[in-house]
Amino acid sequence: MFSLRDRYCIAGIGNTAYTRRSGRTVLDQATEACIAAAQDAGLPLAEVDGIVSFHFNDSVPAIAVATALSLPAARYAIDVAGGGNAAALVVLNAVAAIEAGLATTVLCYRAMNGRSGFRLGGGRELSARGITQYTAPFGWITYPQAMAMWCRRHMIEYGTTSEQLGAVAVTCRSNAAANERAMQRAPLTLDDYLASRFIAEPFRLLDICLESDGACAVLVTSTERARDLAHRPVYIMGGAYGGGPNQGDDLFDGLRWPDHAHNYSRYIAGDLWGSAGVGPSEVDVAEIYDCFTYSVLMQLEGFGFCREGEGGAFVQGGCIARDGALPINTHGGLLSEAYIHGLNHVVEAVSQLRGEAGPRQVPDAEIALTTAGAMTCGSALVLRR
Repeated sequence: MFSLRDRYCIAGIGNTAYTRRSGRTVLDQATEACIAAAQDAGLPLAEVDGIVSFHFNDSVPAIAVATALSLPAARYAIDVAGGGNAAALVVLNAVAAIEAGLATTVLCYRAMNGRSGFRLGGGRELSARGITQYTAPFGWITYPQAMAMWCRRHMIEYGTTSEQLGAVAVTCRSNAAANERAMQRAPLTLDDYLASRFIAEPFRLLDICLESDGACAVLVTSTERARDLAHRPVYIMGGAYGGGPNQGDDLFDGLRWPDHAHNYSRYIAGDLWGSAGVGPSEVDVAEIYDCFTYSVLMQLEGFGFCREGEGGAFVQGGCIARDGALPINTHGGLLSEAYIHGLNHVVEAVSQLRGEAGPRQVPDAEIALTTAGAMTCGSALVLRR
């Protein structure tokens, strides 16, 4: 279990514009976001000695970004082969590197041309090897097709409805309307959601996250070092990564998973809350991984905000709105702000805890949860002001 409560923090955040067609290289965007995070912290780039990222062969290596930034000594440079499950993991990785003495200050970034370049939502290579040989014959090829099965299982088990999924999409869009960075800000009603076309039942178009070009970054350092920097630090209270005993051959493999009505979150909740020394009732704002609407419901249940099977009812009636009992995805989430593979959730959590979120600010937010993952494995952080 993570045991370094409050010893490390996020001292800087940065991002590029989020667009459908950046017209720029991924390296250029990664560099911009990292520079912005260092400048936000008030730290010279020459003092950064670690860099971490994650990707699915759709980005640029950490060492390339270190070179572009002219870091004088990249003592720690690593790329995690992972998807949205890794957005909080890279921050924990940075903490581990500093604790081990491998670095003192680490930039974590995610950069992608996810709409104009390599599109993560496209079809997988249909070669007769690996897990694809078992899934492709049944039309289980893309992420919407695969995750639709998880959502349908939750519907069968618990009576979850399309209207409840729609409540997540509508809430995220309402929050995005107050976020100038968001790619989708047009008003969205439940009727609009229900009228959107099916992509892979039960998923409609508006159940699925955006495809985005852009980058964001966070700067991680020790609490002691952060005292001399530009902002009050946002402390890392706790964190966890993992999943169940049958995570499969790769991040697409859900065939071995014992119960598709639940995801990774139920397996790491104990470590997460135990490491942070707080529980779900003490969270003021939650940035919950929303590659699809269903994943929000499963994580609300798995992390203990409601009982199993009650995620659908929990999101109805304004509970997850900015002025509700548990404000979620205050920037619009992956559904309406942008899909920067979940690291933009961490950026938003820091903005909220600093009180810098402008019209979307949750008053007096002190503790934030940010999660990453939708299927068999994932990660999460508990942060505090």
